[in-house]
Amino acid sequence: MKFRISLFLFTLALAASSAVTAHASGCSNATIKGTYAFTIHGQVFLPEGAGTLLVDGLAKTKFDGAGNLTQLDAVATNGNVAPGWRFSTGSYSVNPNCTGTFNVTNGDQPPIHVQFVISHWGNHINTVVIDPGFATTSYGERLQTPQE
Repeated sequence: MKFRISLFLFTLALAASSAVTAHASGCSNATIKGTYAFTIHGQVFLPEGAGTLLVDGLAKTKFDGAGNLTQLDAVATNGNVAPGWRFSTGSYSVNPNCTGTFNVTNGDQPPIHVQFVISHWGNHINTVVIDPGFATTSYGERLQTPQE
């Protein structure tokens, strides 16, 4: 009986130390190097109570592993999609605890600021827009493309 308890405690200690070691290595900008497909959902609240816009969209975002990104997106506002894909550029920063921020700029539009959490060994990203008047989130999955 003592042997089983000791074996159990040893296994538990080993598992805990592995989790600590894995967490200690943390994340960096290189963790999300690659291309991700995002789905976007949410609302934009217009100034001075002028109404609410429903937002749904898709984005294909490429992170270079060094803090820069490029993005193609198609976003529907109240069910209306502008034809074609919009091209954006931006920058990002990943913290060791696998959280981070990025911003995206499209032409003469103000930049959009986002906070995110990385999960599944860098293969998934959950985001929220943090600009006032936005209640918009997205979910991204790394694409496995032959070029990367």
